[in-house]
This record gives sequence, C-alpha cells and structure tokens, in this order.
Amino acid sequence: MATVRRSDEVLELPDDVPVVALRDLVFFPYMVLPLLIGRPASLAALEAASTHPDGLLVLVAQRDPSCEAPLQDDLFPIGTAARAVQVTELPDGTRRVVLEGLARVRLDSVESGAHGLRGRIRPFVERECEPGAAISAETEALTRSVTRQFSDYARLHERVSDEVSPSLSETRDRVRLAHLLSGHLLLTPPEKQRLLECATLEEHFEVLQEFLVRELEILRIEEKLEEQIRSQMDSDRRQFYLNEQLKAIHRELGTEAGEEWIELERAVQAGELPGPARERAERELKRLRKLNPVAPEAAVIRTYLDWLLALPWRARATATPDVAAAADILDEAHHGLGEVKDRILDHIAVLSVVGELQGPILCLVGPPGVGKTSLGRSIAGALGREFVRVSLGGVRDEAEIRGHRRTYVGALPGRVLQGMRRSGTTNPVFLLDEVDKLARDFHGDPGAALLEVLDPEQNRTFTDHYLELEYDLSGVLFVATANTLAGIPEPLRDRMEVIRLPGYLDTEKRVIARRFLWPRQRDRHGLDGGTVLSDDTIDAVVSLYTREAGVRELNRRVSRIARKLARTRAEGGGAPDSVEPDVLEALLGPPPYLPPELADDRDRIGLANGLAWTAAGGEVLDVEVAVVPGSGEVRLTGTLGDVMKESAMAALTYARSRARRLGLDPNFHTDVDVHVHIPEGATPKDGPSAGITMAVALVSALTGIPSAARVALTGEITLRGRVLAVGGIKEKAVAALRHGVRTVVLPRANEPELALLPDEVREGVRFVPVTTMDEVLEAALVGRPRDHGTSPIPLSPQ
Repeated sequence: MATVRRSDEVLELPDDVPVVALRDLVFFPYMVLPLLIGRPASLAALEAASTHPDGLLVLVAQRDPSCEAPLQDDLFPIGTAARAVQVTELPDGTRRVVLEGLARVRLDSVESGAHGLRGRIRPFVERECEPGAAISAETEALTRSVTRQFSDYARLHERVSDEVSPSLSETRDRVRLAHLLSGHLLLTPPEKQRLLECATLEEHFEVLQEFLVRELEILRIEEKLEEQIRSQMDSDRRQFYLNEQLKAIHRELGTEAGEEWIELERAVQAGELPGPARERAERELKRLRKLNPVAPEAAVIRTYLDWLLALPWRARATATPDVAAAADILDEAHHGLGEVKDRILDHIAVLSVVGELQGPILCLVGPPGVGKTSLGRSIAGALGREFVRVSLGGVRDEAEIRGHRRTYVGALPGRVLQGMRRSGTTNPVFLLDEVDKLARDFHGDPGAALLEVLDPEQNRTFTDHYLELEYDLSGVLFVATANTLAGIPEPLRDRMEVIRLPGYLDTEKRVIARRFLWPRQRDRHGLDGGTVLSDDTIDAVVSLYTREAGVRELNRRVSRIARKLARTRAEGGGAPDSVEPDVLEALLGPPPYLPPELADDRDRIGLANGLAWTAAGGEVLDVEVAVVPGSGEVRLTGTLGDVMKESAMAALTYARSRARRLGLDPNFHTDVDVHVHIPEGATPKDGPSAGITMAVALVSALTGIPSAARVALTGEITLRGRVLAVGGIKEKAVAALRHGVRTVVLPRANEPELALLPDEVREGVRFVPVTTMDEVLEAALVGRPRDHGTSPIPLSPQ
C-alpha cells in the first residue's frame, strides 16, 4: 500500500487494481469526465472495482487504438488512478461511467483474467499537488505565460468552451492547473501521453508551452485564411455590382457587345454551317451577350462556339483516286502483302468510279509489326485524302467516343469529332488503331458506341453528346486495325470487312531490310550513303537474330548496327563501307537462334511438333509425353487452357480405344502414368489445334516409335479419331517455313486455304491433308505400330 498527496486529500493506493484500457484518450488527475465502457474486459474491470471498498481502478491509454484485446505490451506504462463517481447502465449493455482522475501511477505488470485486466502499480510521483516550498521566479513566469497562451488558445479554438479559461484561472495549485490544462488541450493521444509522463512541474509547463505555441500558430494561420476568404467574397460581390453597372452603361451608349462578341458573330455569319448548326450557334451567341464575360457559363459557351466553327461541315478533299497511282504508292511504301494490296485497290477502284463507298469498314488484322498502321496512312496518300489516327487501346469510357455532355466541367467532344477537326475535311481516312483492345466497365461500352460510327446507315446522323447536333460521317473512309478478332465485339465485327495480314516471309523481310529499314536507319544515324549491309549480313540478321511475324525486331537489330557504326565513327574510327556477317556477333552479340539447318534433326520418341496461332503470328510448339510406371494417372502441365486439356484427354481415350491396333495391351492405362507437357510453361496456351499433335506424341511414347523431327501438325481430334478443321492456317504455314519444317499435316477441311498461301510457302513446305488419325500416324511416325500383339511400353522418352 502506497500513498500519494493530493491538494485535497492523501490517497492510499493498493498494490493490485483493475485496469481499463482506453482508446484515443488519455485521462489526467483532477479531471472529471464521462466515459462509455462496452468491451467485456473493461466491464469486468469496472465490476471488480465496484466490489472493492476504495473503488479504485487504473485508466491507461492503448498504443494501438485498433487492438480489441490489449495486453501489457499494448499499453503505455503510465496511467491514472481514478474513482467511479456515477455508473449508469444503458439498454445496449454498455455503461456510462463518470470518473474522477486521482493520481498518476506506473504499471509494473498487467495480467488478463476472468475479471478483466489487473495490474501491479506504484505511484509515479509522491505528490500530485504543489510542494510546500516556494516556487522559483522562472516557474512562476512560465506558469503565467502558459495561462495567457491557453486563454488565447481557448478564444481562437471553436471547440473549447468560453467558460474553461476563467475557471482555470481561479486554480491556485500549479500541479492541478497543469493537469487541467493538459486535459483541455485538443492534442493527439501520444502528445497527451507525453504530458502525462512529465515527472516535474517545470517539465510539465515547458511541454505545455511547446504545444501551445505550435497550436496558436496554426490557429492564427487558419484565422488569417478565413479572413482572406471573406474578403475575397466581398470583392466578388463588388465586382459583380460594377459589371452590372458597366453593362448598363454599354446599353445606354449602344456599345453592349464587346469586340470578342463581334468577332464571334462575324465568324458565325461567315462559317459554312448547316441550318441546325447555324441556328444553334446564333442561339448560344445570344445567350453569351447576356452573360458577364468573366462568368463560368460564358467560358463554356465560347468553347462550344469555337468547336462549332472549327469542325469541317462542308470542306472535302476533291482529288480523284487513280488506281494505277494508288498501286505505285502502296508498292513504294510496302513490300509484299500482295493479297492485302489487291483488296485495298478494289475499294479504291470503286471510289474512283462512283465517288463514294458505302459498305463494310476495312479491318486489317495481323500480328504486331506487319505494317497495319502504315497501310492506313498509305491508303490516305493513294486517295489524296487527309489521314487521322485515333488509338483505342485501353479506352473504357463511352464518352471517349461520344464526348461528355456540357454539364461536366472541362467537357469536350469525343475522339471521333476531335479527329474530324484535326483533318479539316469531311472525307478523311480515319484509322481506328488497336480496336481489339477496347475495354468496358461501369462507364459504358465504347465498342457499342462505335456501332453508330461505323454503320453506314447510321453515321450520316452521328450525334456527339457535347455537340448535341447531327454530324455526317458518311464521307469518312474508316479503317480499323487489330492483332486478333477475339477482342472485337461480335456486332462491331459484323460491320467490318476483315483483311488478314499473315506476316512476312524471310525473303520479304530481306527485301524490306534492304529497301526500307537500312536506308532509313543509315540516314537517321548520320552514316554515309555508301555504307551498306551485304545480302549475306541481312540473311544472317533475319535467320539468327529475329523470329517474328513482323519486322519490328528486325528494325531494332538494324538500328543497333547503325548505332554501333555511328559510335565507331564518333570515336575516331572509320565505318566500313560494307557490313559483313563475320562482324555481326561483335555488333549484336551472340545470335539467340540457330539456323534451321543446324536445329535438332533427329527423330524423337514421345515428342511431336505442333503449329499454334498467336496474336503475334504463327508459332511452332513442342508437345512432350512421358510414360512412367504408375496407376493410371494423367498429368497435364505447361499452363494449358480447358480446351487444350480436353484435347489431351480425347487423345488418350483415342489411344485406349485403338490399343490393339497400335500394338498395346488394352489395359495399359492401369499400369502407367502419362505426363503431357508443352514447354514455355509461363505462357498460357489454349485451343483445339494441338489435338492431333498430342495424339501423335502420346502414341509415340506408348509404342516407342519416334516421330519425324521435320514434321509439324495442326488439327482437332475426336474420340473416333477424326481430324477436324482449325483456324490460322496461313499464319501457321508461314511459321513452319520460318522454323525449317518440311512437312505440315493439316485437316483436309482446310485444304482449300492452301491455294491462298504464298508461292514460296507452297514450294518450301509439303502439305499433307488428312481426315483420320490413321493418316496422321502414317505421316508423322517413323514406322507403323504393329497391328497385332502387344509391345512393351517405354518408361521414358529416349
């Protein structure tokens, strides 16, 4: 039992008392405050205190207010012993307790039990009152300064009652005054805890003065800002009054319209606006004359009129398309792409005959880097029209297409009308780039908004939300680009005529590098016109340093060669007249790819080559199958999609149904585990095209018969062994030629597409159309499974 002297009593403190943890609150001695207590542990501690004769408990602040069940480490070490003056139970089970702070205590330990928290305590200081000895002059001066500062604080702070300052000034005990001042300051709990833990009176008043100086500075700044705002409001009222007087003076003098209004009126009268647009412009101009020039509404109307006047309503490009000249322009800008150019020239021919073209919108679909965007620019040049490009990648708000209504701050027309304004004509070539990457969310569906833009029956009366007038888009030639059709909504795809760009052959890439890429990079890097890349060097770059459908990586490699040569010249060396293959490794580093003739040509068991279509063009993928002793488990790895997993299971079921014909034990599947894996596991893969490839790899692994290394397969398999058609034949065939594949096995249903392949592909690859899996195995396996008996199943690929 310890004692603490207060100004009005000597308090006896027991060694063990109940503890109530407080959130966002620090309780000081001499304070009397009501608290709501609702946590079970706190209610138990309050109940335990009420059963004790002295009714004491300790109030201590939590370090983390979000902690629901605090323990000793969650509490500050210094708290306040208090006594419950009044307890009222509320209907929801909580209790409203009026508490009186008595003295500060230190918690040596805290334990949690059935009766809540209990702590071992000892007094923090021996006296919670002013000592009997005389106070120094410095302490007296500090006390008076803090009292005056608190009076200013209470006057400036709206949350501190006006009655607090007079009542505190009557307090004679300086310790009691310090605690009461601390309790009434609106500080953070850690700052109040710092005040609670001040061991001496001088320290307590010094910390109080520190906080009061800071808070007073903030309050004075806030008061200054409020005064400035009030002054500004008065100034605005004065400005409005003077503007109204000025307008009255203008009316009396007959000069109401300012120079700006006169210029707008002249522009409206001189502009080639259609009837509805002219009426709307005159109506908005009439509204503008009645407004204060500095009013926000006036700025909105001026911007609207600027857009009305800037849009092309009647201006057209009058050049007559010439098919022969258009063909020369396309050939000059793009090598190859014969079928694509032919279809574009068909459209240009119709335009040259009838003057306009109403029909499907052109959609150029192909992998990155094949020239879709530049083709759109070439079409504009061939037609003699302006070219406008709008990127739709990542657009997810319908207002990006139709514009925002003028009720929104900073509203503007959509991208369609912005492009028309840039073109300055009503019949530009309008490129909608990356149309397959449109997004949709709660803002709306921009793909649905494009339906009106691209539909020839609707775009004559296209209405932008900002303009709120019909605008004729029927003269615009829209061209869209995409990497894949999968990302284009079906209704939008239905309004387009798809032109596929399958990718460039290696021979085409060599010509492109020689005619286009190297001259451009040579000039860009300041090299002499005589510096050339030899044909052998270009061949080496194409075959050893790139493996793509387009030419972007090829352009980067050529650019790197030019940079290396430019650096050599900058360092004082001379750039060679011709770059030969033997210096490529020094310029570009080790080649990342092997030439097709050096690739692994050995026939392999349990491995087959598949052809896949991707957004970046065709690819050759390996399918690996391993057969190991087990209990019939099938594992599929390589980040496979659901359709590809189903194809693997169909291939396994086919093998089981043909076990005897393949020379296998009909019950082979009960004694082995089958593992199907497609390498490059980090890349997701899906689709039915790998069905017959997985079947060939599986049969090869089960029978021990190797598959041909230079044969690639594509086709969907059924349980009965039929081979069904798949898509992307052109891209897959080009990829097969690029990877050195000599034979491609494909569904017979896709045979008509072979006529559309370039001559180089048809001459370099042998195509084997098949209908059943028996034909597939005949073409892909090096040997045939026996038609009777059984053969041992190899446990792993050889």
